[in-house]
Amino acid sequence: MTWTRLVIFAAVCALAAPVVASAQQKPPAASTDDDPDRDPNRSQPDFTLVNLPTTLRVPKYKSAFRVTHRFARPLGQGDFSDLAEDLFGLDSGAQIGLEYRFGIMRGTQIGIYRTSNRTIEFFAQYSGLQQKDHGFGLDVIAAMDGTDNFSDSYSPSLGVVLSRELGSHGAIYFEPIWVNNSNQLPSELADDNDTFLFGIGGRLRLRPTVYVVGEYIPRVGYSPGVDHITFGLEKRAGGHVFQINFSNNIGTTPAQIARGGFDNEDWYIGFNISRKFF
Repeated sequence: MTWTRLVIFAAVCALAAPVVASAQQKPPAASTDDDPDRDPNRSQPDFTLVNLPTTLRVPKYKSAFRVTHRFARPLGQGDFSDLAEDLFGLDSGAQIGLEYRFGIMRGTQIGIYRTSNRTIEFFAQYSGLQQKDHGFGLDVIAAMDGTDNFSDSYSPSLGVVLSRELGSHGAIYFEPIWVNNSNQLPSELADDNDTFLFGIGGRLRLRPTVYVVGEYIPRVGYSPGVDHITFGLEKRAGGHVFQINFSNNIGTTPAQIARGGFDNEDWYIGFNISRKFF
């Protein structure tokens, strides 16, 4: 090969190399994880406040798990030494709940929740409006409580969740909910058998991963006891949310909340732990 041919061959290789390299590079594959429901939401880090639902959506085919725990000893029972001896109620019995929720399609989630007093709740939630499009969020919720492992005293409920996110600083909620058969007496012995809940709640972000939460749920219709009040402090850690709360009621399902708290002098300590699987 002469020097002229060698130079020509080298020049052709130099010009062809970028073209070959470009042809060998595959275009980036379209992302299969571009569902905006999977993005972290600093204003709504969890699917509940304490007991009331939020408008946070479960991504399609993803799920979440929650544990609730309400100690049964009133914090005001006895004096301080009695409370300290019981480790501030932690030595007492408790009502424990286990919940699993699943996103069956975009904007729609279903779930099951069971408490240790043998109440089982089935629930569904549909995201009708989102704040980015309408200035507020609106979800429709439906549930059915059944006592004695869902074999007795069924209490259906239906309501809406209205939410307004406060930038990245938290969110506020208004939740009117109708609960049927909140009075567990047979219908022929009970004149009042329905309760309307008007849940008001909010979550405020104090630190990047620390929040304060609160709920107040006035009622009309069948409304024994006192209205449910809860406040708490929570910490977000990745897909987990850890919450400690204080309430005048150990109830956690719509029907249990409809039946009211015991006394505004009796407060109970509890906690929630939730985990997202996405």
